[in-house]
Amino acid sequence: MQTSITNGTTRYGWGAIILHWLIALIFIGQFGLGFVMVRVTSQRTAFELIQLHKSFGFLLLGLIILRIVWRLGNATPALPRSVGTLERRAAPLAHFALYAFQLALPLSGWALVSVSMLEIPSLPFNLFVMPNLPLAESDGAESFWAAAHWYLAYAGMALVALHVAAALRHHFQLRDGVLMRMITPSSDPE
Repeated sequence: MQTSITNGTTRYGWGAIILHWLIALIFIGQFGLGFVMVRVTSQRTAFELIQLHKSFGFLLLGLIILRIVWRLGNATPALPRSVGTLERRAAPLAHFALYAFQLALPLSGWALVSVSMLEIPSLPFNLFVMPNLPLAESDGAESFWAAAHWYLAYAGMALVALHVAAALRHHFQLRDGVLMRMITPSSDPE
């Protein structure tokens, strides 16, 4: 049986699986990189890490937009019958919250560098200069967006931790195949 790039009735396809795990890896990596970059003492190293953080932030923004478009263009596989009513109602809300945080976090970072009084250009992977958002530069705006970015990062990671815990619960406690849907692609002939 061939596997599918699109979602099937019971499993996700390669498109959703690759986007899911790539976004997860970058999202979690960005948290670690952000934590380290503000703690290094070398200004040169800090600058390089910040540019790398911005680069992956822009990549994350593009990938999450692609993921949302992919999700809107593909049917979501049905949950197993063993999944209760409360979880069936909570799952779409949890996914919406994950998408919202994954959009808001890079956008808040982009806003932060756009309003910064330092006027340091963003150079995604040293390929081009990313234009700033049309926001006024000020110390107050920079403080606001720095705080927003920080709070969104920690709240986003808490949400990711809950998502991982739920997936592990489904796999190890309930043994209902929910996690495997995002690991093994669909082979539905759709």
